[in-house]
Amino acid sequence: MRNSRIVNLCAALALGAALPVVAHAQSEPSLNKAVEEAQAQLQQTFTNLQFEDFGPSPVKGPIYQASAGGRIVYYAPDSEHILFAAVYDRNGLNVTALAQDAAARRKLAGIDTSKALALGPVDAPTVIEFTDPDCPYCRALDRFWAAKAAEGKPVHRLIFFVSGIHPEAAAKAEHIYCSPDKEQAFKAIYAGAGPADLRKCAAGAARVKADAEVVSKIGVSGTPTIIADGKLISGFQQAELEEFLSEKAKARTDAPR
Repeated sequence: MRNSRIVNLCAALALGAALPVVAHAQSEPSLNKAVEEAQAQLQQTFTNLQFEDFGPSPVKGPIYQASAGGRIVYYAPDSEHILFAAVYDRNGLNVTALAQDAAARRKLAGIDTSKALALGPVDAPTVIEFTDPDCPYCRALDRFWAAKAAEGKPVHRLIFFVSGIHPEAAAKAEHIYCSPDKEQAFKAIYAGAGPADLRKCAAGAARVKADAEVVSKIGVSGTPTIIADGKLISGFQQAELEEFLSEKAKARTDAPR
């Protein structure tokens, strides 16, 4: 059933994303009056913003909030629209980001990080990373982490492999798990190495299967997916990762000695 995926009513869609749609039966003056009243309310609520080309939205009826692949989306069943949007309240608070962070924290509670492949120094800021050995953005992320480590900003990465997207991902993940030096094997695969004989072992196959169960349980559908400080980051979002590292560096600097 379509409505079974709808989790929760979005109470405040700002910036005109879901303005009231007036029935066709209304007269033109009534429609114009409703638009004028809505525009005046918008300007009174968000006084620091300038708006142009104000008018009725194609979105009709109530709007609901759902999570899809770690991202908050909004759904209007009356007009069958889905909205990928950031929703702000009248105080400028991004309520979409708050909902997404809350969803990430719920997912984090279901992850046994002791089962992850750990890379990087244990005393560095920790991130949970869902990755695919054949994902080009995952490889770009690995290069980014390497560059940050060279700058003196390493991270402690807790890796779970997503093996259901690319056909050789599971075999490459098993190869990494079965290698004597897992970190070196990881770096080689993510640098583009294609060993003729990928290592196989029962323990590695079991860990790939366990990773797949974690991925399925928390609903990761794209790679890379990162959880940093309880915040879910979908994709290689360099600006968000730079902000995370800067905040951690500042916290270390400000900490009493």
